[in-house]
Amino acid sequence: MRAEPRTILRFLLENFEALRDLYDTQLADGILKKELLKTICGNYGSNIHPQLLEYKIIRTIDDDFEFHSVYQNLIEFIISEFKPLLPETIEKYNSSISKLYQKIVEGIDGDMQILKLRVTELGTEIKAFFELVERNTIGLLKETRVIKANIEKIDYREKIIRASRWIEEYIIPLNRILDVNHSESVANKLHNIGQFVNTKRLSFTDEQLRLQFEQLYHLIISINDGLLRQSRIITTELLPLIDRIRTESMILTGWIEFLDYPEKFETPLILKPVRDFAYSGNIYLNTKEFFEQFTKEDVVFLDDEQGETEKWIFNKKFYRNKLQNDLPLNDFFVWCAETLTEEYKTIELAKFFELVSLVFEKDIDPQVSESAELLEIKTDKSTIRFPKISINKNA
Repeated sequence: MRAEPRTILRFLLENFEALRDLYDTQLADGILKKELLKTICGNYGSNIHPQLLEYKIIRTIDDDFEFHSVYQNLIEFIISEFKPLLPETIEKYNSSISKLYQKIVEGIDGDMQILKLRVTELGTEIKAFFELVERNTIGLLKETRVIKANIEKIDYREKIIRASRWIEEYIIPLNRILDVNHSESVANKLHNIGQFVNTKRLSFTDEQLRLQFEQLYHLIISINDGLLRQSRIITTELLPLIDRIRTESMILTGWIEFLDYPEKFETPLILKPVRDFAYSGNIYLNTKEFFEQFTKEDVVFLDDEQGETEKWIFNKKFYRNKLQNDLPLNDFFVWCAETLTEEYKTIELAKFFELVSLVFEKDIDPQVSESAELLEIKTDKSTIRFPKISINKNA
């Protein structure tokens, strides 16, 4: 009989220190030896071995044990003890996301239930990919700071080797995965999926499916912003930090080599005496030129007057009622343009898109024309092409 969820959670709370020691042991050895399991449990004065197996926190591997991945990931997340993964492990999401996306494109007009499941699974894969990238970045930052602090007291040559390995094997490939301009990157794939979902989210009559596409679109926007932040951390913080470790270590290694065998090398320039002046030889002319620029004063006029700008407040209720009264509409975007022209004699871009937002109201059921013909609408700043969208009277 399976234990109650609250019982398991209470057990995790009461024995967390022991569980953390067990996790650290498995992290170091790759497996949880039965002797170490017994010793650690004894250190905390309790025999929790039966409960660990009963609650499926650990499982047997021959005569030894290991954490179930769910509990291992939970402890890892709580203590932020993320072990950097090779980019190949993250790159696998390129394949899974691409396959699901291709299935959605091919079955866009097929079975709606299957399509809904694929959209849900695609969102799950995208979130799992981002969480892995985020954990990997945290792990790389922690490992890099450990190298810089030199807690393990490793020599300078080993620091060079480790720093070079982090750059070549982890950071550069991971940055390539996050490069939206790289045609084969996961970030580029998410960008393309976002464009597809954005164009299709208004094309379904099924409200649940339309809502799923809407949620997937906003998820992709959020994930893309998150990937941009991770890429910025790698580029501006992680990569310079490791490169500085490598450079400093190379300099110190060379300096130690010189001190050990000074007769083999020419004395560095830093030790040669050089006579120089604390000021430039052209200081007189430079100073004279500096003060001469203030001998002639130019007349300057300051004008603080600012033109008044009209701040337009979108009266959503008013325009929503007007839209309901004007139904049915053969072309929603034309209605938006004519409404603004009628009131303001011009079509301002910001006002136009405020009106366009009415199409997302719950009681509005837009119908996208199957025709490929697009309508051009000129605003005060640009010309935009729109598809034809009609709205019936009983929407």
